[in-house]
Amino acid sequence: MRRSIAVSFFEQPGNGLTVRIVLTNDDGYGEPGLETLSDVIRPMGRPTVVAPSAPQSGLGHQVNMKTPIRVTRGRREGHYVVHGAPADCTRLALKALVPDADWVLAGINPGANLGSDVYQSGTIAAVREAAILGVRAIAVSQYIAPGWAVDWPAAARQLAEILPMVMGEPLRRGQFWNINLPSPITMDSPVAHGCGPLDKNPHKYRYRQAGDAYHYEGVIHDRPRTPGSDVDICFGGRISITRMEI
Repeated sequence: MRRSIAVSFFEQPGNGLTVRIVLTNDDGYGEPGLETLSDVIRPMGRPTVVAPSAPQSGLGHQVNMKTPIRVTRGRREGHYVVHGAPADCTRLALKALVPDADWVLAGINPGANLGSDVYQSGTIAAVREAAILGVRAIAVSQYIAPGWAVDWPAAARQLAEILPMVMGEPLRRGQFWNINLPSPITMDSPVAHGCGPLDKNPHKYRYRQAGDAYHYEGVIHDRPRTPGSDVDICFGGRISITRMEI
C-alpha cells in the first residue's frame, strides 16, 4: 500500500463535499470500541452511528426479514439503536437511515477477526452486507494478547494513522477491507502494517463432555498460522490488512 495517499484523503478543499460514514459493531451501542472508532472518524467525515441494542457477537450474517425491526434514538444526534443483528444495522442504515452513505465501518471489535473467524463474526457481516449493497466498507478488530487488556487510546492512535491510507486504496464492487490491530500495543508502539490473505488453517479446539452437555475448549493464541497470512502478520506485531470479497 502507498503511504503517500494517507495525506488529505478526507480534506477536499473547495468542493464542499463531506464524507458520510456509517459506524456500527457487533458488541452493542455505547461499547468502548465503537466510541473509539467514532473518535477516530470524527475528524475525517460525518459519522452516523447505527448499532445493535445488545451484544450480537458470533451471529455471523444473520438478518431479520420476518418481523419488524425496532429502531430507537441513541444518546446523541445521529445515533440509532437497532434491535437486531449487525447486518440488519447495515441494511437499515443504507436503505432507510443514511441512504447516501459513502462508507460503512464496523468495530472496533475487542478480539481478533482473522482467518476463519470472519465467517461467524458479526463485525465482518456488517461490512460484508455493505459490500453486497455496493458501498465501501471496513471492519476493524483489536487482537488481545494473553495477559493484556485493550488499550483504547493506543488502538485509536494506530487506527488513525492507518485508516486514511486504507480508505484511499481502490476497492472494486463487492470488495471490503478487514483490519486487525496487533497486541500488545501502547501509545509509544510503532505503527507497522502488512497486507495478507486470510489464513486457511482451522482453529485448534475440542469439546469436553459433562453429562449431556459439550463444552467448547480452544485458545485463539495457539492457532496455527501460515507465513504471510493475516494471522501471521497480526500475531507478529503488525496491523493486518486484508482486501476481502463477497
